Amino acid sequence: MDISFIIVNWNTRQLLIECISSILQSVTEYQYEIFVVDNASQDGSTEAVRELFDEKVHILINRVNTGFAHANNQAISIAKGHYLVLLNSDTELRQGTIRGLVSFLDETPQAAMVGPRMVGQDGKVQNSFDNFPSLVTELFNKSIIRILFPEKYSGKATQTTRAFEVDSLIGACIAIRAQAVREVGIFDEDYFFFLEETDWCMRMRLAGWKIYHLPQVEVVHLQGQSKRQRPAHAWIEYYRSLYIFFRKHRSVTSYILLRVCRFLKLIVNLGLTVLGLCITFGMKRKLREKAKIYAHLLWWHLRLCPASVGLRNSD
Repeated sequence: MDISFIIVNWNTRQLLIECISSILQSVTEYQYEIFVVDNASQDGSTEAVRELFDEKVHILINRVNTGFAHANNQAISIAKGHYLVLLNSDTELRQGTIRGLVSFLDETPQAAMVGPRMVGQDGKVQNSFDNFPSLVTELFNKSIIRILFPEKYSGKATQTTRAFEVDSLIGACIAIRAQAVREVGIFDEDYFFFLEETDWCMRMRLAGWKIYHLPQVEVVHLQGQSKRQRPAHAWIEYYRSLYIFFRKHRSVTSYILLRVCRFLKLIVNLGLTVLGLCITFGMKRKLREKAKIYAHLLWWHLRLCPASVGLRNSD
């Protein structure tokens, strides 16, 4: 088996159908299998996949939302492919995307992972890779950091068509060498949603493998479709994952500073947003949504970040 495609789904029925269709239409030169791991969707996702794709797709159904890391691990544990391709349900492959990724891994034995350039439906380039989280990246504006230090903190504005090494890849579309997974291990399931692929890349690099971005091939990414279903809960999961990453991979001092500074920053952001709402008489919908998210995050922190709050406990 050449490739095992793995898609984790949570209530994105139509996007999932389009994602699977893009695999079937664009991948013709490899032997492959497709796994869909459904995290307790209630929108008829699995029924639609069975009806439209019959036995072309292996479906694993979870009765509760087990999270991105655990769901991927379920499929990884039984995948037979020489390469694994993890896809978000809100992605669509283009002609030549998989050929480009697989060819690069064939030609680059030191590469554990490679990811394509991600673009929106409008063709705008998205962030497809990132630096490992640090106090600098998490407490200061990333756009400004990338302008001031472009060599160390490169981003989507990087102008090149050649593959280059990166710290980590955005998990919407990643091709992985199965040998590297056998050596380093599967996703850390302490992460429920967000940064699980960042942690994986860190562990791959610590084991001596390399991670690459391949800008000459593209995948369409609709970005954040699952996150938009529960925005406040999704942000809680991001903060929780960020704290887990720092606790695992950064010093105790850095971890404490991050927690304190993030809490203070939330207070300032909420205050400024409320001020903006007062000035605009509450007419700006985006400000109302931001205020709700900041308030929810602040409330979660004041309750000492309980594990019972977040996406894993959302229907």
